[in-house]
Amino acid sequence: MINNEALKLVNVAEQECSEIFKKLEEICLINQKKVLDAFRDANIQLSDIAYSTGYGDDDRAKHKLAEIYARAFGGETGIVSPLLTSGTHSLTVALFGILRPDDIMFSLTGKPYDTLINVIFGENIGSLKDFKIKYEDVELKDNDFDLEKILDRLSKINPKLIYIQRSRGYTTRESLSIEKIERVIKEIRKVNKTAIIMVDNCYGEFVETREPCDVGADVMVGSLIKNAGGGIAPTGGYIVGRKDVIEQISSRFIAPGIGMDLGSYAGNYTPFFQGIFSAPHVVLGALKGNILFGQVASKFGIKSFPKLDQMPHDIVRSIEFGDADKLIEFCRLIQSLSPVDSSAVPFPWDMPGYNDKIIMASGSFIQGSSIELSADGPIRPPYICYLQGGLTYEHIKIATIEFADIYLNKK
Repeated sequence: MINNEALKLVNVAEQECSEIFKKLEEICLINQKKVLDAFRDANIQLSDIAYSTGYGDDDRAKHKLAEIYARAFGGETGIVSPLLTSGTHSLTVALFGILRPDDIMFSLTGKPYDTLINVIFGENIGSLKDFKIKYEDVELKDNDFDLEKILDRLSKINPKLIYIQRSRGYTTRESLSIEKIERVIKEIRKVNKTAIIMVDNCYGEFVETREPCDVGADVMVGSLIKNAGGGIAPTGGYIVGRKDVIEQISSRFIAPGIGMDLGSYAGNYTPFFQGIFSAPHVVLGALKGNILFGQVASKFGIKSFPKLDQMPHDIVRSIEFGDADKLIEFCRLIQSLSPVDSSAVPFPWDMPGYNDKIIMASGSFIQGSSIELSADGPIRPPYICYLQGGLTYEHIKIATIEFADIYLNKK
């Protein structure tokens, strides 16, 4: 039974969100047309979606899928593969494909997401540091690029790769808009024409009408079990961008001198093609649910980001509980409202790649999928939960009603 008082509160909040919902629907329409055009321009035929075995030298599907992603995301070519197991794996392949000993990786967004820390700094595990690749960073300033410090460092160093993380990760900062990324790239190009600019685009695909490659990034990277796979792709990652850079990365992904000429997949390619086609609409539902939840949370005095008067720049909402027990309680609520494993009870645990205990609610059809309704966070002050995804807007609305019911009963 749905609590009528909670339903009424959420319906009022929904009406209050109508203006931003309309803007998000307009963005979705543009992105859906862009993806449809990518399929049509690539002249996709049913025979292009066939599986392959062995060496895969006749695998048309991987090349056609990469062409669609490149066209939709503003790149020249790409690598899209179920053999890329996560966003972290995709980023790692790209970093090692580009960087060589004594090269410098320069991050404009401070230290990257937790799972990349060992990739960059690990000791004797095959990290960038082990291969004598240097690293520098500049922290953001007031949720924007610190252009003064960036330009000062660029006057003193010549990085091979400039790195931007679009989403916030487990931090309190805001996610970065495409407008901000475009502005910093233009300023960088005034003083450095050669550095390869790479954007970690996880959680940001189809949130705006432009992607990083549309505004000057040389390469962008993401996961197929986040936005880009539309909740249908069962695994995988993508790397899209400038042709010469992607070819360099492909030699790391498969083997030097072979690149993407070989590599088979005996599974079904249909979910990967269908996933990106559905992605703009799925992202729309996730964004609307994200905004609705923030509006309702604000009625109970709960602080969350992005702010209610801001357009979102990724699908993630950070909710500051200020208390470990409240964070854990919320994740358990989301788990209980999942279509899969609703009876499971999440506990904080030492998740590989993280320095703090993590609690994660993800009763998803695809394990760990962040485009399905999920919530997670590190057990550390100020005890922020990161809510994202939702295959349907209605699912997120139901979760929001249940959340409101709990907090109404606490009054």
